[in-house]
Amino acid sequence: MTGSRMLAEAREGPQAAARLLAAEAAGFAALGADLRSAPPQSLLTVARGSSDHAAHYFGYLVMARLGRLVTSLPMSLVTLYPTRLRCDGLVAFAFSQSGQSPDLLAPLEHFNAHGGRTVAFVNDAASPLAQAAQRCIALHAGAETSVAATKSCLNQLVAGAAVVAAWERDAAFAAALQDLPRQLERALALDWAPAVDALRGAGRLFVLARGPALAVAMEAALKFKEVCGIQAEAFSGAEVQHGPMALVEPGFPLLILAPPGPAQPGLLALAQQMRERGARVLLAAPPGTPGAELPLATGGHADLDPVAAAQSFYVMVEALARARGLDPDRPRHLNKVTRTQ
Repeated sequence: MTGSRMLAEAREGPQAAARLLAAEAAGFAALGADLRSAPPQSLLTVARGSSDHAAHYFGYLVMARLGRLVTSLPMSLVTLYPTRLRCDGLVAFAFSQSGQSPDLLAPLEHFNAHGGRTVAFVNDAASPLAQAAQRCIALHAGAETSVAATKSCLNQLVAGAAVVAAWERDAAFAAALQDLPRQLERALALDWAPAVDALRGAGRLFVLARGPALAVAMEAALKFKEVCGIQAEAFSGAEVQHGPMALVEPGFPLLILAPPGPAQPGLLALAQQMRERGARVLLAAPPGTPGAELPLATGGHADLDPVAAAQSFYVMVEALARARGLDPDRPRHLNKVTRTQ
Protein backbone atom coordinates (compact mmCIF):
# COMPACT_ATOMS: atom_id res chain seq x y z
CA MET A 1 0.00 0.00 0.00
CA THR A 2 1.51 3.35 -1.03
CA GLY A 3 -1.17 5.50 0.50
CA SER A 4 -4.66 5.45 1.94
CA ARG A 5 -7.90 7.35 1.98
CA MET A 6 -6.83 8.73 5.34
CA LEU A 7 -3.67 10.19 3.78
CA ALA A 8 -5.52 11.60 0.77
CA GLU A 9 -8.12 13.24 3.01
CA ALA A 10 -5.52 14.62 5.42
CA ARG A 11 -3.72 16.23 2.49
CA GLU A 12 -6.94 18.07 1.60
CA GLY A 13 -6.73 20.01 4.87
CA PRO A 14 -5.48 23.34 3.48
CA GLN A 15 -8.08 23.45 0.70
CA ALA A 16 -10.84 22.40 3.09
CA ALA A 17 -9.90 25.16 5.54
CA ALA A 18 -9.88 27.78 2.79
CA ARG A 19 -13.29 26.55 1.62
CA LEU A 20 -14.74 26.82 5.13
CA LEU A 21 -13.43 30.32 5.77
CA ALA A 22 -14.79 31.58 2.45
CA ALA A 23 -18.17 29.82 2.53
CA GLU A 24 -19.06 30.58 6.16
CA ALA A 25 -17.68 34.11 6.49
CA ALA A 26 -21.17 35.56 6.84
CA GLY A 27 -22.22 32.82 9.25
CA PHE A 28 -19.23 33.44 11.51
CA ALA A 29 -19.85 37.19 11.46
CA ALA A 30 -23.53 36.77 12.33
CA LEU A 31 -22.75 34.37 15.18
CA GLY A 32 -20.10 36.72 16.55
CA ALA A 33 -22.55 39.63 16.44
CA ASP A 34 -25.18 37.55 18.24
CA LEU A 35 -22.74 36.58 21.01
CA ARG A 36 -21.78 40.23 21.49
CA SER A 37 -25.33 41.56 21.48
CA ALA A 38 -26.67 38.87 23.83
CA PRO A 39 -23.68 37.68 25.88
CA PRO A 40 -24.06 34.13 27.22
CA GLN A 41 -24.37 33.51 30.92
CA SER A 42 -22.93 30.04 30.45
CA LEU A 43 -21.27 28.12 27.61
CA LEU A 44 -21.17 24.39 26.93
CA THR A 45 -19.48 22.21 24.33
CA VAL A 46 -21.12 18.97 23.25
CA ALA A 47 -18.91 16.46 21.42
CA ARG A 48 -17.25 13.02 21.35
CA GLY A 49 -13.90 11.71 20.08
CA SER A 50 -11.92 13.87 17.67
CA SER A 51 -14.73 16.41 17.69
CA ASP A 52 -14.37 16.75 21.45
CA HIS A 53 -10.70 17.64 20.99
CA ALA A 54 -11.72 20.42 18.59
CA ALA A 55 -14.29 21.52 21.17
CA HIS A 56 -11.55 21.57 23.83
CA TYR A 57 -9.46 23.85 21.61
CA PHE A 58 -12.43 26.15 21.04
CA GLY A 59 -13.17 26.26 24.76
CA TYR A 60 -9.56 27.11 25.58
CA LEU A 61 -9.56 30.00 23.10
CA VAL A 62 -12.83 31.37 24.50
CA MET A 63 -11.51 31.24 28.05
CA ALA A 64 -8.07 32.64 27.17
CA ARG A 65 -9.11 35.34 24.71
CA LEU A 66 -12.61 36.30 25.89
CA GLY A 67 -12.39 35.49 29.60
CA ARG A 68 -15.55 33.36 29.67
CA LEU A 69 -15.68 29.93 31.27
CA VAL A 70 -16.59 27.00 29.02
CA THR A 71 -17.72 23.58 30.22
CA SER A 72 -17.60 20.29 28.34
CA LEU A 73 -20.98 18.62 28.84
CA PRO A 74 -21.10 15.06 30.22
CA MET A 75 -23.91 13.92 27.90
CA SER A 76 -25.26 11.39 30.39
CA LEU A 77 -26.56 14.35 32.42
CA VAL A 78 -29.21 14.61 29.70
CA THR A 79 -29.34 11.17 28.09
CA LEU A 80 -29.27 8.88 31.17
CA TYR A 81 -30.16 10.88 34.26
CA PRO A 82 -32.99 13.33 35.07
CA THR A 83 -31.36 16.63 34.27
CA ARG A 84 -31.56 19.77 36.39
CA LEU A 85 -29.46 21.87 34.06
CA ARG A 86 -30.63 25.48 33.86
CA CYS A 87 -30.80 26.68 30.25
CA ASP A 88 -31.55 30.38 30.64
CA GLY A 89 -28.61 32.32 29.19
CA LEU A 90 -26.96 29.13 27.96
CA VAL A 91 -25.24 28.76 24.58
CA ALA A 92 -24.31 25.20 23.62
CA PHE A 93 -21.83 24.45 20.80
CA ALA A 94 -22.02 20.94 19.33
CA PHE A 95 -19.15 19.56 17.24
CA SER A 96 -19.61 16.54 14.97
CA GLN A 97 -18.52 15.10 11.64
CA SER A 98 -21.63 13.05 10.88
CA GLY A 99 -24.21 14.76 13.12
CA GLN A 100 -25.97 11.46 13.71
CA SER A 101 -25.16 10.34 17.26
CA PRO A 102 -28.18 10.39 19.62
CA ASP A 103 -26.12 11.61 22.58
CA LEU A 104 -25.30 14.82 20.72
CA LEU A 105 -28.82 15.34 19.45
CA ALA A 106 -30.61 14.87 22.79
CA PRO A 107 -28.83 17.72 24.64
CA LEU A 108 -29.50 20.18 21.81
CA GLU A 109 -33.16 19.25 21.75
CA HIS A 110 -33.33 19.70 25.53
CA PHE A 111 -31.61 23.09 25.43
CA ASN A 112 -33.84 24.27 22.59
CA ALA A 113 -36.95 23.30 24.55
CA HIS A 114 -35.83 25.09 27.73
CA GLY A 115 -34.65 28.47 26.47
CA GLY A 116 -31.03 27.80 25.55
CA ARG A 117 -29.28 28.75 22.32
CA THR A 118 -27.67 26.03 20.22
CA VAL A 119 -24.99 26.01 17.53
CA ALA A 120 -23.70 23.02 15.55
CA PHE A 121 -20.43 22.67 13.65
CA VAL A 122 -21.07 19.65 11.45
CA ASN A 123 -19.77 18.31 8.14
CA ASP A 124 -23.15 16.90 7.07
CA ALA A 125 -25.41 19.94 6.84
CA ALA A 126 -28.45 17.69 6.28
CA SER A 127 -27.83 15.61 9.42
CA PRO A 128 -30.21 15.44 12.40
CA LEU A 129 -27.79 17.50 14.50
CA ALA A 130 -27.59 20.24 11.89
CA GLN A 131 -31.36 20.34 11.67
CA ALA A 132 -31.78 20.46 15.45
CA ALA A 133 -29.41 23.37 16.04
CA GLN A 134 -30.71 26.92 15.94
CA ARG A 135 -27.54 27.86 14.04
CA CYS A 136 -25.48 25.52 11.90
CA ILE A 137 -21.96 26.17 10.61
CA ALA A 138 -21.30 23.64 7.83
CA LEU A 139 -17.68 22.46 7.88
CA HIS A 140 -17.29 22.19 4.09
CA ALA A 141 -14.60 19.51 4.51
CA GLY A 142 -16.07 17.41 1.70
CA ALA A 143 -16.76 13.69 1.86
CA GLU A 144 -14.59 11.93 4.43
CA THR A 145 -14.70 8.14 4.06
CA SER A 146 -11.71 7.05 6.13
CA VAL A 147 -12.78 5.96 9.62
CA ALA A 148 -10.14 8.22 11.16
CA ALA A 149 -11.24 11.85 10.96
CA THR A 150 -8.61 14.26 9.62
CA LYS A 151 -9.77 17.14 7.42
CA SER A 152 -13.14 17.33 9.21
CA CYS A 153 -11.37 17.66 12.56
CA LEU A 154 -9.02 20.28 11.14
CA ASN A 155 -12.03 22.25 9.95
CA GLN A 156 -13.64 21.98 13.37
CA LEU A 157 -10.49 23.52 14.86
CA VAL A 158 -10.63 26.26 12.23
CA ALA A 159 -14.35 26.85 12.82
CA GLY A 160 -13.83 27.25 16.56
CA ALA A 161 -11.07 29.78 15.99
CA ALA A 162 -13.23 31.62 13.45
CA VAL A 163 -16.08 32.00 15.94
CA VAL A 164 -13.66 33.42 18.51
CA ALA A 165 -12.25 35.82 15.92
CA ALA A 166 -15.73 37.02 14.94
CA TRP A 167 -16.83 37.34 18.57
CA GLU A 168 -13.67 39.12 19.73
CA ARG A 169 -13.08 41.31 16.65
CA ASP A 170 -9.28 41.22 17.07
CA ALA A 171 -7.91 42.34 13.69
CA ALA A 172 -4.52 40.64 14.07
CA PHE A 173 -6.05 37.30 15.06
CA ALA A 174 -8.60 37.52 12.23
CA ALA A 175 -5.86 38.25 9.69
CA ALA A 176 -3.77 35.32 10.91
CA LEU A 177 -6.81 33.08 10.60
CA GLN A 178 -7.26 34.03 6.94
CA ASP A 179 -3.62 33.08 6.36
CA LEU A 180 -4.04 29.72 8.11
CA PRO A 181 -4.63 27.65 4.92
CA ARG A 182 -1.19 28.76 3.70
CA GLN A 183 0.28 27.74 7.04
CA LEU A 184 -1.35 24.31 6.64
CA GLU A 185 0.29 23.97 3.22
CA ARG A 186 3.65 24.56 4.85
CA ALA A 187 2.82 22.03 7.55
CA LEU A 188 2.10 19.39 4.89
CA ALA A 189 5.58 19.79 3.44
CA LEU A 190 7.43 19.18 6.72
CA ASP A 191 9.29 15.92 7.35
CA TRP A 192 8.17 14.00 10.43
CA ALA A 193 9.82 10.73 9.33
CA PRO A 194 11.97 10.53 12.52
CA ALA A 195 8.76 9.86 14.47
CA VAL A 196 7.90 6.91 12.21
CA ASP A 197 11.33 5.40 12.76
CA ALA A 198 11.24 6.00 16.52
CA LEU A 199 7.70 4.69 17.11
CA ARG A 200 7.59 1.75 14.69
CA GLY A 201 7.88 -0.75 17.56
CA ALA A 202 6.31 1.30 20.38
CA GLY A 203 3.60 -0.20 22.55
CA ARG A 204 2.83 2.87 24.64
CA LEU A 205 3.71 6.55 24.77
CA PHE A 206 2.78 9.94 26.17
CA VAL A 207 1.85 13.01 24.12
CA LEU A 208 2.54 16.23 25.99
CA ALA A 209 1.59 19.86 25.41
CA ARG A 210 0.08 22.84 27.22
CA GLY A 211 -2.31 25.67 26.47
CA PRO A 212 -4.23 25.53 23.18
CA ALA A 213 -1.91 22.78 21.89
CA LEU A 214 -3.13 20.34 24.55
CA ALA A 215 -6.25 19.68 22.44
CA VAL A 216 -4.00 18.54 19.58
CA ALA A 217 -2.04 16.31 21.98
CA MET A 218 -5.36 14.69 22.95
CA GLU A 219 -6.20 14.19 19.28
CA ALA A 220 -2.75 12.73 18.60
CA ALA A 221 -3.12 10.24 21.45
CA LEU A 222 -6.48 9.11 20.05
CA LYS A 223 -5.04 8.62 16.56
CA PHE A 224 -2.10 6.63 17.93
CA LYS A 225 -4.62 4.27 19.54
CA GLU A 226 -7.07 4.29 16.65
CA VAL A 227 -4.85 3.66 13.62
CA CYS A 228 -1.55 2.42 15.13
CA GLY A 229 -2.65 0.24 18.04
CA ILE A 230 -0.41 2.14 20.48
CA GLN A 231 -1.61 2.79 24.02
CA ALA A 232 -1.09 6.55 24.04
CA GLU A 233 -2.11 9.08 26.67
CA ALA A 234 -2.14 12.87 26.45
CA PHE A 235 -1.12 15.02 29.38
CA SER A 236 -0.40 18.62 30.15
CA GLY A 237 3.32 19.17 30.54
CA ALA A 238 2.54 20.13 34.14
CA GLU A 239 0.20 17.23 34.92
CA VAL A 240 2.62 14.56 33.67
CA GLN A 241 5.02 15.52 36.44
CA HIS A 242 2.59 14.14 39.03
CA GLY A 243 1.46 10.49 38.91
CA PRO A 244 2.17 9.70 35.23
CA MET A 245 5.88 10.42 35.70
CA ALA A 246 6.22 7.07 37.50
CA LEU A 247 5.76 5.27 34.17
CA VAL A 248 8.66 7.01 32.44
CA GLU A 249 11.62 4.63 32.24
CA PRO A 250 14.65 4.38 29.93
CA GLY A 251 13.45 4.22 26.33
CA PHE A 252 9.88 5.33 27.12
CA PRO A 253 8.68 7.38 24.12
CA LEU A 254 7.25 10.88 24.50
CA LEU A 255 5.97 13.18 21.77
CA ILE A 256 6.17 16.76 23.03
CA LEU A 257 4.35 19.47 21.05
CA ALA A 258 6.05 22.79 21.76
CA PRO A 259 4.84 25.53 19.39
CA PRO A 260 5.74 29.15 20.20
CA GLY A 261 3.92 30.75 23.10
CA PRO A 262 4.06 31.09 26.87
CA ALA A 263 4.16 27.32 27.43
CA GLN A 264 7.13 26.63 25.18
CA PRO A 265 10.01 27.33 27.61
CA GLY A 266 8.59 24.93 30.18
CA LEU A 267 8.04 22.23 27.58
CA LEU A 268 11.60 22.57 26.27
CA ALA A 269 12.89 22.24 29.82
CA LEU A 270 10.68 19.19 30.33
CA ALA A 271 12.03 17.61 27.14
CA GLN A 272 15.57 18.00 28.41
CA GLN A 273 14.62 16.61 31.81
CA MET A 274 13.02 13.56 30.21
CA ARG A 275 16.05 12.95 28.02
CA GLU A 276 18.23 12.99 31.13
CA ARG A 277 15.99 10.27 32.58
CA GLY A 278 16.57 8.14 29.48
CA ALA A 279 13.20 8.70 27.76
CA ARG A 280 13.00 8.71 23.97
CA VAL A 281 11.83 12.27 23.41
CA LEU A 282 10.41 13.41 20.08
CA LEU A 283 10.28 17.18 20.35
CA ALA A 284 8.07 18.99 17.83
CA ALA A 285 9.03 22.68 17.67
CA PRO A 286 9.87 25.36 15.09
CA PRO A 287 13.03 24.71 13.04
CA GLY A 288 16.13 25.86 14.88
CA THR A 289 14.75 25.05 18.33
CA PRO A 290 17.46 23.19 20.30
CA GLY A 291 16.66 19.48 20.49
CA ALA A 292 13.77 19.56 18.02
CA GLU A 293 13.50 16.54 15.70
CA LEU A 294 10.06 17.31 14.28
CA PRO A 295 9.57 20.73 12.65
CA LEU A 296 6.45 22.78 13.28
CA ALA A 297 5.00 25.31 10.85
CA THR A 298 4.24 28.61 12.52
CA GLY A 299 2.27 31.54 11.24
CA GLY A 300 0.82 34.84 12.30
CA HIS A 301 -0.49 33.85 15.73
CA ALA A 302 0.59 31.38 18.40
CA ASP A 303 -3.03 30.41 19.15
CA LEU A 304 -3.37 29.05 15.59
CA ASP A 305 -0.07 27.14 15.44
CA PRO A 306 -1.60 24.01 17.06
CA VAL A 307 -3.83 23.58 14.00
CA ALA A 308 -0.75 23.34 11.78
CA ALA A 309 0.76 20.84 14.22
CA ALA A 310 -2.30 18.63 13.74
CA GLN A 311 -1.87 18.82 9.96
CA SER A 312 1.74 17.60 10.16
CA PHE A 313 0.83 14.93 12.69
CA TYR A 314 -1.95 13.37 10.58
CA VAL A 315 0.45 12.68 7.70
CA MET A 316 2.99 11.11 10.05
CA VAL A 317 0.57 8.90 11.96
CA GLU A 318 -0.85 7.48 8.71
CA ALA A 319 2.69 6.53 7.64
CA LEU A 320 3.36 5.04 11.08
CA ALA A 321 0.29 2.83 10.84
CA ARG A 322 1.46 1.44 7.52
CA ALA A 323 5.01 0.97 8.86
CA ARG A 324 3.49 -1.16 11.64
CA GLY A 325 1.70 -3.31 9.04
CA LEU A 326 -1.75 -1.84 9.69
CA ASP A 327 -4.38 -0.42 7.34
CA PRO A 328 -5.16 3.12 8.58
CA ASP A 329 -8.48 3.04 6.74
CA ARG A 330 -9.70 -0.01 8.67
CA PRO A 331 -9.04 0.37 12.40
CA ARG A 332 -10.12 -2.65 14.43
CA HIS A 333 -13.62 -2.58 15.93
CA LEU A 334 -14.39 0.94 14.67
CA ASN A 335 -16.91 2.44 12.23
CA LYS A 336 -17.10 5.86 10.62
CA VAL A 337 -20.31 6.79 12.42
CA THR A 338 -20.64 5.93 16.13
CA ARG A 339 -24.07 6.16 17.72
CA THR A 340 -23.98 6.30 21.52
CA GLN A 341 -26.47 7.29 24.20
